[in-house]
Amino acid sequence: MARKRQEEDHDNHERWLVSYADFVTLLFAFFVVMYSLSQVNEGKYRVLSDALLQAFKPDAPASTPKVVSSVPGAHSRGALVPSGIVPQLAIRHGDEVVRERARLPLNQIAVMLNDALGSQIESGKVRITQTVRGITVDINASALFNSAEALLHPEANKILGSVAEVLSAVENEVEVEGHTDNEPISTAQFPSNWELSGARASSVVRLFIERGIAPARLTAVGYADTRPQEANNSPESRGRNRRVTVLLRPEP
Repeated sequence: MARKRQEEDHDNHERWLVSYADFVTLLFAFFVVMYSLSQVNEGKYRVLSDALLQAFKPDAPASTPKVVSSVPGAHSRGALVPSGIVPQLAIRHGDEVVRERARLPLNQIAVMLNDALGSQIESGKVRITQTVRGITVDINASALFNSAEALLHPEANKILGSVAEVLSAVENEVEVEGHTDNEPISTAQFPSNWELSGARASSVVRLFIERGIAPARLTAVGYADTRPQEANNSPESRGRNRRVTVLLRPEP
């Protein structure tokens, strides 16, 4: 009998579907990874980065990081941020617990300050604003000092203590500015408004240091009457110009 001729295999014209399916799978995985990276928690990422840096380079210092909208002076509670003070994060490095202060956006820090100083803001003693310079906390001098004095009175401890509690939870650099009105002063202790404004700023800085704020983060500056908020043409406007400003600088 004649042997049947074995039929030749036909080419499979649909093999391209295998490569196409592999390509689509890889493309899907790529977009999943990109989406997950876009949702990274920056605070946790930086904490992890600093922890790894300290682990592999024990002598290397941890990174210290050093907007343009207004924050209403009213008590703000609508933002999706944690209420109250953000706790410090603890990382164990060997037998030592290293505490990292939170790196928060300025708008979240402003809300924290609004929460901490709500009653003083409503009474007009404190005003909080946010500009390109950072967050400014303007405190009426009458809420901190007696007239022509640079010694903090008891009410100041409550106001500045609330500010210090927020400062201890973040790591922005802080500049404390003393401001006066244009009424001249001449006493044995303060020959001019320059000495008075500088001494008041220094008193606030000393209190912050006593509350645990690192001195390296703080600067005291006296501006006398050179940077008024309003024209010194009435007792009310001069009272608003007599102030201490706590400036939280943004990250560069």
